[in-house]
Amino acid sequence: MGRQSDGFEDEREEELRRRERAQRYARARREKERQLRRRRLLRVCLAGALCLAAVIGAVTVIARAVGKKSGGAGAQKAQAETAFGESVRDVRTGDEADASGETGAAYRASGAAGYSAADITGYDVAEGAEDGASGGMGNSGGAGNASGGTENASGDTASGSGGAGNLTGSAAAAGQGGGTDGGSGSTGGAPEQSGIVRVGDAEFLAGFTAQETEDTHGVDPEQVTSTYALLIDESTNEIVAEQNAHEIINPASMTKILTVLVAAEQVKDLDEKVAVTIEATDYAFSHDCSTAGFAADEQVPVRDLFYGTVLPSGADAAVALAIHAAGSQEAFVELMNEKLEELGLSATAHFTNCVGLYDEAHHCTVYDMAMILKAAVENDFCREVLSAHTYTTAQTEAHPEGILLSNWFLRRIEDKDTGGEVLCAKTGFVNQSGNCAASYQVTDSGRPYICVTADAHSSWRCIYDHVAMYSLYAE
Repeated sequence: MGRQSDGFEDEREEELRRRERAQRYARARREKERQLRRRRLLRVCLAGALCLAAVIGAVTVIARAVGKKSGGAGAQKAQAETAFGESVRDVRTGDEADASGETGAAYRASGAAGYSAADITGYDVAEGAEDGASGGMGNSGGAGNASGGTENASGDTASGSGGAGNLTGSAAAAGQGGGTDGGSGSTGGAPEQSGIVRVGDAEFLAGFTAQETEDTHGVDPEQVTSTYALLIDESTNEIVAEQNAHEIINPASMTKILTVLVAAEQVKDLDEKVAVTIEATDYAFSHDCSTAGFAADEQVPVRDLFYGTVLPSGADAAVALAIHAAGSQEAFVELMNEKLEELGLSATAHFTNCVGLYDEAHHCTVYDMAMILKAAVENDFCREVLSAHTYTTAQTEAHPEGILLSNWFLRRIEDKDTGGEVLCAKTGFVNQSGNCAASYQVTDSGRPYICVTADAHSSWRCIYDHVAMYSLYAE
């Protein structure tokens, strides 16, 4: 009996264990089914939200278009891409520029794919240096051959014809000259007449001040994410829209706009051959800057240094240009600060280097940068350089086929709906100022505008902030 009783108890315990296992399995299965139902419900909700956002975006575009036609007060120009659409694009591209290498370790850590270090011209690598630090579509170290386009927008070997004077024209005709000053071409600005400065086909109101009016807009933060933003109508010198326009920032590589402006006022012969000193190449290397790709002691035309400074935001070109123009970078920086004083900006603007490296004493406001860009755009040669989408440097022993340089901001914004054509641009990045850019556009109606933004969270977002500023507030 004892043995039978023991066997019965064992069977009973085994049965209880089987039931417990079955109950645990059933509970786990029910929990899994609940999770699946929750996921399905979440997907349905997300799909509904996307559809609703798309409908709202379409209604917003239609409403703006209707408001624009009716001439209602405060109506804004319809924007092809709503804030939702732009956000989706940023997600779809994985903020491609964040992985372009343009900011060294900081950006390489972002994990998004697509572009190399020179994809966005003028974005500084690491502590204020710039794109072009490595491989891919951009400049690659010493070789510096920037790919991503086959057109050569500037005749790099053309010389001024007939004793050329002031250089005019677009990036497609670099080196062609006019006038009678003699030499191979100076870099003087456009003449001023009766308070009007002729800039290409546009007309600027003279002067380097701009005023807010009762019609000045505050910037819509849902459309423009940059912390600092400014749009100026250069035909009236009126601030059309602004946000924190007079707060101090570090201008990063937007600095190079002033670099080429001051150099253009010092250089007399753009075709003179000069050596890119080891001081210039070492400066770029030691500060982890982007480069145009010139080799140490390479003999290049001065003209190429201008394009190398702007398009790939090359520190090697900028320092070489400064040394050629003033004898040293320190002496050149003195000229830069004298120019800021001449423009009436010295109260808030002061530069310590010609590249845009971060320094507490290297600063300005986006308003100051707008005035600097205006002065550069009024200079024929600077406008030519800032408007070049691509440029091939002269053939040398170090670079038998020259170096192909690209302004990626211009190349990426050219197919966006800004209500006109963005003609000139220079970008920048340091951690302290985020992604920033200064650009010049002439609208379809012929009005000239300058836009400056700073502290965008990505290089693509910076581009779309300029698209939004132009399309929302320009006429």
